[in-house]
Amino acid sequence: MLENPRSPRVRAVAKLAKRNARKETGLFLLEGPQAVREALRFGPGTIVELFATPTALERHQDIRTLLHDEGVEAEFVSEAVLEAMADTVTPQGFVAVARQNPTALKEIFAAGPRLVAICEEVRDPGNLGTIIRAADAAGADAVVLTGRTVDPYNPKVVRSTTGSLFHLPIAVGGELADVVERAHAAGITVLAADVKGDDLLTARADGVLARPTGWLFGNEAHGLEDHALGLADRVLRLPIFGRAESLNLATAASVCLYESAFAQRA
Repeated sequence: MLENPRSPRVRAVAKLAKRNARKETGLFLLEGPQAVREALRFGPGTIVELFATPTALERHQDIRTLLHDEGVEAEFVSEAVLEAMADTVTPQGFVAVARQNPTALKEIFAAGPRLVAICEEVRDPGNLGTIIRAADAAGADAVVLTGRTVDPYNPKVVRSTTGSLFHLPIAVGGELADVVERAHAAGITVLAADVKGDDLLTARADGVLARPTGWLFGNEAHGLEDHALGLADRVLRLPIFGRAESLNLATAASVCLYESAFAQRA
């Protein structure tokens, strides 16, 4: 059992909470039984190392079975070691080191997607994680991250996806103009979500939402820049029927993605 929270091995794992360490190694942190379970079920070969307390592994027999099937050995650690490795205060008995596995842009658009979430300059980890989770729930085919959007392997993003990180392809580091060009070549209509746009209900009535769609979402504070809006085929806003000043980015993105999912399945 690994019991020294100050050991070099423990420090090396803990460093993966930092972007530089993730960039250098191509690895990232997973915490908690749900993330570990989804990585084992939907990301074969993703987990490099798994650290767990004996109590946690005994409590989650399904994870023990998945580890056996995947050929991954769990290393027992003390609670103090687990806390030193983790980014959270309560890692719930499991910390894993996993391989990053982004998907190439050309693969995403070559697959003939019908619904894609495109995130331009989304900087808040919780928002990005929730958008990935909502895209997964709405049946989207992929998520594409452009500009200075936060790293999808940031621990807060990973936690916010609650496992959806392993359910659909995610492309990183693309330039927005290139992404839109590839989307158009694949027959996808790009819709920008922005308060400057037309009412979403008009697009629903026009049948626009039933087409293969790439929803473009912007920065939490200032939305999409004019050049980004100019790349979209249409700019749409969610109507506010009550007294709220606006909607949180992740909430608005969830509504937009589900609007398209409903229209495409009607």
